[in-house]
Amino acid sequence: MKKALITGITGQDGSYLADLLLEQGYHVYGMMRRSSTETSERIEHLKGKIDILQADLLDELSLMSMMEESQPDEIYNLAAMSFVPTSWQQPVLTGEFTGIGVVKMLEALRRVCPKAKFYQASSSEMFGKVREVPQTESTPFYPRSPYGVAKAYGHYITVNYRESYDLFAVSGILFNHESPRRGKEFVTRKVTDAAARIKLGLQDELRMGNLDAKRDWGFAGDYVKAMWLMLQQEQADDYVISTGTEHSVHQLVEIAFDRAGLDWEKHVVIDPKFIRPAEVDRLLGDCSKAKKVLNWEPEVDFKQLIEMMVDSDLKKVQREIDHK
Repeated sequence: MKKALITGITGQDGSYLADLLLEQGYHVYGMMRRSSTETSERIEHLKGKIDILQADLLDELSLMSMMEESQPDEIYNLAAMSFVPTSWQQPVLTGEFTGIGVVKMLEALRRVCPKAKFYQASSSEMFGKVREVPQTESTPFYPRSPYGVAKAYGHYITVNYRESYDLFAVSGILFNHESPRRGKEFVTRKVTDAAARIKLGLQDELRMGNLDAKRDWGFAGDYVKAMWLMLQQEQADDYVISTGTEHSVHQLVEIAFDRAGLDWEKHVVIDPKFIRPAEVDRLLGDCSKAKKVLNWEPEVDFKQLIEMMVDSDLKKVQREIDHK
């Protein structure tokens, strides 16, 4: 039985990846750090099926102990300070978790289990102020947030360790990917949750920033499959994972409110407070390499994704009302 270790298992991607690996017959270990605020609601359904180990990305000794205990065949480093706006408020902590944390993982792997295959979660935010549209594996980075800068460091240090120590270490440059398990601080979930609450009479309006920003949005369940496929290859390499189609925040709002049977123009208010200090304008990925080499295809399209999220939020909000 193959063993996999997932950092960030309590996040959206970590929970979907754990589901996938269990289906593939893996023994799954997840890393959690001791924290009073840690929420594990996304992996509630996996209790008893996975093993949780305590460690911290900033404490290399704890990472080494975790690897000694689990002896993984595959390591997926998904843990990070993952919300871009917060990285402006906590730039140093973002640099430590999202950048330096990657080196600590690689160092621990190199010392404890150098044969393990390593996946680093890179991000389209590294492209930032894009040099070309669409973006490929060779598009230069120009990050526009402390998060993007830290991710670029994590990306290059992974390449560096692969080339310096002959490790099987890859980076997936994932474009935005969403799901019903997305945190409410992210724009897609903020919108679908608000559509559900307005529909069910719990709020009247939704305050938004830039409706013209465009993103390449896919479904997290599709994207974790790409992560797994990268570690099944003979050769370690980096891949852009995206849908290759872009949609505006405006379209996101329209589809979500439409699904809930609402007219968005009656409820959406533009609030300058939600406009980023430096906006990323057009993130659009070219995933032709992943399609060709990994034989990977995104299966859920944008409209299906947003409708799935609205349906899920309508159920969640209805449960909240019923429990009051």
